[in-house]
Amino acid sequence: MANFEKANSFNQWMDQRLGVNTIKKVMQTEYWIPKNINFLWAMGMILAATFGLLLISGIFLLMYYKPDVNLAFDSVNYIIMSEVGYGWLWRHVHGVAASVVFLVIYIHMFTGIYYGSYKKGRELIWLSGMLLFVTFSAEAFSGYMLPWGQMSYWAGMVITNLFSGGSLEAYGLVEWIRGDYVPGDAFLTRFFMLHVLLLPLAIIGLIVLHFGTLRLPHVNNQDGEEIDYEEAAELYKSGNHKDSKVIPFSPVFLSKDIFVMGVYFILFFYLVFYNFQFAMDPVNFDPADGLKTPAHIYPEWYFLWSYEILRPFSKDLGLVAFGIAQVIFFALPFLDRSPNVAPASKRGLFHIWFWLMLLDILVLTFMGKLPPTDALFANIGLVAALTFFALWIALPIITKLEKKL
Repeated sequence: MANFEKANSFNQWMDQRLGVNTIKKVMQTEYWIPKNINFLWAMGMILAATFGLLLISGIFLLMYYKPDVNLAFDSVNYIIMSEVGYGWLWRHVHGVAASVVFLVIYIHMFTGIYYGSYKKGRELIWLSGMLLFVTFSAEAFSGYMLPWGQMSYWAGMVITNLFSGGSLEAYGLVEWIRGDYVPGDAFLTRFFMLHVLLLPLAIIGLIVLHFGTLRLPHVNNQDGEEIDYEEAAELYKSGNHKDSKVIPFSPVFLSKDIFVMGVYFILFFYLVFYNFQFAMDPVNFDPADGLKTPAHIYPEWYFLWSYEILRPFSKDLGLVAFGIAQVIFFALPFLDRSPNVAPASKRGLFHIWFWLMLLDILVLTFMGKLPPTDALFANIGLVAALTFFALWIALPIITKLEKKL
């Protein structure tokens, strides 16, 4: 009893100074979530938890990593993996999380597209989410440089060459980014700074922004139904939970989130302990050598679809296609001209568009891993790239023709 009184007194003291009870209401007990949503809405919390794992594991790796071209490879592959107690575990956690986080991002992204979660007042939710995707991509690329293996070096060489602008030949810009004519010590330390400081800060800021944009229009639901949140909340607070269309974020929805996260972490740590090699390119276990080009240079799996859009075209056209592919998803709320906020299954041609887009990206991803030596695969890649752009051109047309539900 005495402990309860002390805790209550401390809570009152904090509430007077920081308004903790008001914050708790706004962020938890009176932050209302639609009842008719499924487990896919837990992907946002899973993303935040995975990012937390990346931060924690990254801090432990940072204690022993050496951002020097002469020491980086050995510090990762020998010191951390062999000499530091449980260093191998932190590296496996970091490597698996860096790969799995993009699978979760893509699921989260296509869930939003399927259920129209970017429409009718929710445009900023989508735009802030896409900014997070771009920032996570930059974070992943900068981290890929740090082991300073063969694929780190040559992927850095290829990606930074994109800034030459094709026939513009802006090699001065490329050298400015690298700090040298080829990737070297300045290049490594710059990407080290981006990876451990600047980009994580940007991600944290964007997560706050993304959550902030989510608060006012509220999350979408799997029927696209417009909910009167004030009325539904009053119904819930009166005890009529069955007829209310909403539930409080905490503890009701949060408990569902935690269950899905529990299942996710079982799968995650299975990968960490038994199948971690999928997240570590074997070519990158050879030290960086600027005089020995790998037979086939390719990015990580989550970049393969956009890489394949670059490959089939000429230098200039490929760069334009690649640039458009990086930003076109930002335009989705404005290219979808339908007034309907409903799942794709209820939207006729858009339903076909969604599955064709998903299938096309899978084909592009598969083709992007293959060496560009087989004419058949090269032609499939070209058709898939052209299909990607054709689908985006068709989107405003087919959604404009869509009848109001």
